[in-house]
This record gives sequence, structure tokens and C-alpha cells, in this order.
Amino acid sequence: MKHSLSAAFALALTAGSFAWSGMAMAETKTITFLFTDDDQAYVERMEALSKEFEAANPDVKVNFVSSGYDAVSKQLPVQLAVGEGPDVAKISDWQLAPYYLDMRPYMKDPEGFAKLHGDSLNILRFPGVNDPQSINGYVASQTFNLPFVNKTLFEQAGEPLPKPGATLKEIVEASARVAKATGAQIPFTMDRSGHRFSGAAFSYGATYVKDGKFSFPDDAAKRYIADLYSWTQDGSFPKEMWGAAGGSQYKNMGDEFVNGNVVTYLAGNWMVNPFQQKIGDAFDWTAISAPCGDAGCYAMPGGTAIVGFKRTKYPQAVASFIEFLGSEKIQREIAENYVILTGADVKDPQYKLASNNAKDAMAVFLASRKNVPQAARDMERMKGSSAIYQLIVQRMSQLIVGELSLDETYAAMSADVDKTNQAIAAK
Repeated sequence: MKHSLSAAFALALTAGSFAWSGMAMAETKTITFLFTDDDQAYVERMEALSKEFEAANPDVKVNFVSSGYDAVSKQLPVQLAVGEGPDVAKISDWQLAPYYLDMRPYMKDPEGFAKLHGDSLNILRFPGVNDPQSINGYVASQTFNLPFVNKTLFEQAGEPLPKPGATLKEIVEASARVAKATGAQIPFTMDRSGHRFSGAAFSYGATYVKDGKFSFPDDAAKRYIADLYSWTQDGSFPKEMWGAAGGSQYKNMGDEFVNGNVVTYLAGNWMVNPFQQKIGDAFDWTAISAPCGDAGCYAMPGGTAIVGFKRTKYPQAVASFIEFLGSEKIQREIAENYVILTGADVKDPQYKLASNNAKDAMAVFLASRKNVPQAARDMERMKGSSAIYQLIVQRMSQLIVGELSLDETYAAMSADVDKTNQAIAAK
């Protein structure tokens, strides 16, 4: 997932728009499905499922479009705001709630669908925006951020793995010792993402929201930012990891871990399946418990959803497609084959974990599901949360490459947050 907006994406959506405009002359109902994921096998299976749905519904054509996460996250809100874009999409931005289609009136078995997906459907419903009984789609995955570690490098260095209760400082320092002993290029890194940044921030005790408004950075956040900055200065967290991209652009560091160049990589459970496929027996790896801080040891929660949009001309087709993808049979297949924690209540999923590395890592993630900051879940449902994550990436990058000092970074972040609050109030 997570590449720049491709020409294929733009052309596909344009082709879809031509199809939409010409449907008055054609019998086939064409809907566009925009999908993105880090696991290419999962992307390919979703495309195949789209074809299966077409075969069972010959009057519907599914225009499957796969693109990078960064392009989707930036372009989709703009498209929807002007009444354009796909009919169905995989999203991670809960702020798109005003654009959701309520599919309950169009579904064959809305009660069965609601029972299968249970309380997870509430994640998509915003008070005052969506009907409390609406079915807008389904939660495709529940995610948690934790550090992955290269066990082989730790063993070669004679360094014990950080135990539960270890602070982020202790984890980074241990990773730096391993890198020094083994010659590994990157002691510690994380994706270039405000979401990935924020788990440890909450552990440090940072508060993102105060009196109903965004408030960042407070003293705890400043301590965390100062620590990250110090690690970029001594090479523990190489500055090129965030400095290589501009603005708020997302950058995934997973391939560096796969190639054995990283000792510790902060990511999430969505990487377990790609890692078991790509790493194979090249080295041993696992996940470790969330880094601790003054406030606790928090695994940053997140998730994705597959939703329908009310801009569609074919709500019945969209509802049927969502009902198909969100069925128990397909949700079980996806959960088991691609090691995904679905929002659907799939009983006793048999995750296809091909190695002890993947089994051990998944066990750590499953044990961390309840150890999440409620403040993080609440924040993600607030209008403007995506803007906060983006400004964090931009300002942290400027700090890391030397464009801003620490004090200038704090001031710039605070000013950005004030502008975000003003923009929200104005709307």
C-alpha cells in the first residue's frame, strides 16, 4: 500500500466516471471499488472476489482500482467533497462518515449482517451524522502498533530481547547496541506516519485533546519529541528514514526490515502476513510488547473499513457487493488466509501462520488488544484528527533534517494545531 498516486489510479477513476455518465444507455451497472493494502496477495484476492461477485451478478461490473495508501488518504476526501470518487473504498479515515451510504434499506439480510459485525459497526457511525441503526459498510481490520524485532540480530549480539515493561528508551538503546555489534544499518525506525508516532506519545502521557479541542504538544509530548530527536542525532533512529520524503507524505519502512537492515521496527499486525511471506527462513523475528512510559504501555489502535458512498448511482449494487464481501464465509477466509483481525465476529479463526515467528508475533498482538489508550480511539473520531497526524509528520521531519530547532518545532506544531481548531470551528 502506500505509494504515490499512480496514473493507473487516475485513469481508472476517469474510466469509471465515463461509465457512470453513460449508464443511461447501458444496462450494466458499473461501480468502482478503490482498495489499498500492504499485502499484495490480499490485494489480488480482493480483485478476484470482485470478479466472483460479477459472475454471480451479471448486471453489475466492478471496476477494481488498487492504489497506494498515501494517494487514497489525500485524494479521496477531496473527490468525495465535490461529489466524485469511487462507489466503494477501503478507508482508514473515520472522518469520511458524512459521505457514507446507509445500505440497510438495500440489503437482503441487514439484520444478519448487523449481527455478524456487531458493535464494530458503531465505529463507522458518528453521532449526529449517521443514523444509529445505519449500515455503512464494515470494519475490515482492527490494528495495533507494536515493535517488530529481528531476533537473529539480537542473538548474534548476545543481547536479550526487551521484556514487557521496557521503556521506549530501553528498547532503542538495546537496538543500538545490537546494531553496533552486528553491523546492522538501522537500529530503530518506524513508518513515516503520525499514527505510528502517537502510540509512544500516549505512553509518555501526551494529551492530544483538552476541553474538546486539539491541544499539542504538551510537556509529555515535548519529552517524547526531544527523545526521538536525540536518537536521530546519535544514529539510533537514522534521520534518513523520515527526512527522505517531503511534507506529510507517508513512507513505509517494512522492506528495510524484510531485508535484514533493521533491528527494531515499529509497525502493526497488518505486517505479520507479508513478513512471513517475504522473510521466510532468512532470519528469526517476532513482535514485543508496547513500549512503556510514565502513563502506561500502550499499543496504538487503528483500523480500516470497507464502505459505500452515497454519491453512487447504484446503491442496490453497492449494498449487494458490501453484503457479499462482508459475509461470514469471506470474512473467515480473509481473517485466516491474511492473518487479519476482522470487525466481523468470526468464531475461532484458524490463522494460517506458516512459521513460529509469525505465530509468536501474532500471539503478542492478540495479547495487546485491550491495552490501548481510550483517548486514542476518541481522538480518531474527532473531526480534524487526520490533520493532526499530518502536521506531526511534517514538523517532525523538519526537526529531524535540521530545518527547525526543538523550540521552533514545538511552536510550529502548536500554531498548526490552533489553525486546525479554528478551521473546524469555522465549519
